[in-house]
Amino acid sequence: MAPARSDEIVDVFERHFADLMEHDPLAFRQRFRKMANDPFAFFRGSACLFYHDVHERPDPWCRDDSTPVWIHGDLHAANFGTYMDARGILVFDVNDFDEAYVGHWTWDLCRFSASIALLLWNKAFPDDVIDDVIERYVRSYVDQVRFYLHEDDDHEWALHLDNARGAVLDSLHAARSASRLDLLDGSSRVVDQQRTFVDSSSARRLDDDDEHDRVLDAFSRYLDTIPDRRRQESEIAYDVKDVVGRSGFGIGSAGLAAYNVLIEGRSQALENDVVLTMKQGVDAVIGRFVQHGRLDDAIEHHGHRTALSQHALQAHADPFLGWTSIDDTGFVVSELSPYEAELDWGDVAEPDEVLELVEDLGKATAKVHCASDADAAVTIVDAQVEDLIDRDIGDDVDGLVEWVRQFAIDYARSTRDDHTVFVEAFRGGAFQSLSAT
Repeated sequence: MAPARSDEIVDVFERHFADLMEHDPLAFRQRFRKMANDPFAFFRGSACLFYHDVHERPDPWCRDDSTPVWIHGDLHAANFGTYMDARGILVFDVNDFDEAYVGHWTWDLCRFSASIALLLWNKAFPDDVIDDVIERYVRSYVDQVRFYLHEDDDHEWALHLDNARGAVLDSLHAARSASRLDLLDGSSRVVDQQRTFVDSSSARRLDDDDEHDRVLDAFSRYLDTIPDRRRQESEIAYDVKDVVGRSGFGIGSAGLAAYNVLIEGRSQALENDVVLTMKQGVDAVIGRFVQHGRLDDAIEHHGHRTALSQHALQAHADPFLGWTSIDDTGFVVSELSPYEAELDWGDVAEPDEVLELVEDLGKATAKVHCASDADAAVTIVDAQVEDLIDRDIGDDVDGLVEWVRQFAIDYARSTRDDHTVFVEAFRGGAFQSLSAT
């Protein structure tokens, strides 16, 4: 079985990542090294394998007549954190929308639940605790979906400083104590009363005038994508002060082109300068298995889809969020915010802590699904998602809990096996597009 699965994993990765491997093999070696660390890291970096495995799997909760909804697409235990919303409120929510697309709402539940099973296995939790955690997550999700059945506004509920607890509250406190000036001082310096980026191993000066001009042109076109209601009022807010090239961000961004743009901000005070990221959009994995005519017709490129999905899934999103293109390649643009703090699982060590945490994560998952329906600013799903999901579940919440739990346990077990197979394949030179050294 292992040799056949090894060939399957290699084939899926080479088909999905071929262009990026060829473009930046060093970055992909680094990505594969990170994925080799443990089964959870492997799972994080292998969404393409997950959907290869599950897209044709029978799903009793999403029937042939079920309406596809906006989903996160890469929902796992590490894709939650804080952000400062457009109203200046710190919110804990789902983050990283690179893989967001339209599909089965159950895929997000299954992917998250498999990830939590892997994470808790790494922490040496017993099986019965893992079962309880998955059950708490799914039941919390269903309860929150049904909460929205009786609420007029799907957008206003959120996890914030007034109602958070445990690890979620810790993340919000960490974000609240951050400062824009600290972020700026970490990546820039003031010379002759003007701030510029500092040279570093992660920043690349645009010595090619043509590349510099193309980035500035892309930035000027990005400005047209910011909704009027979210535009900065200051006339100088978007004045560009400096631009650098950047390597990709995170385990999923290997080989992707990226730039940082330093702009004036809401005033000429140096502490109000803003750093924007301009990151190449990725080809969403789900889009390779599911075609959605309305979405495909609405998007210009993958950067546009990423921004569109974040607007749909994240109420009161980053006011700088937008999109552009360089040489027909799509980019998503957003603020590099000091107020983004990832959920820290490091100190979550007791079953009660995990149960409390996943109850909140279940609510956050329901929120992003239900906020993206006919009430959203961009209408791709023209129905109330809470009604669709409630109809799909019916009276069988217990059945949904058991179905997701069994999937998560089985897939986590197979992922641990796949991780070993992947490591041996990479070490042994099985990838034609990428050597291990």
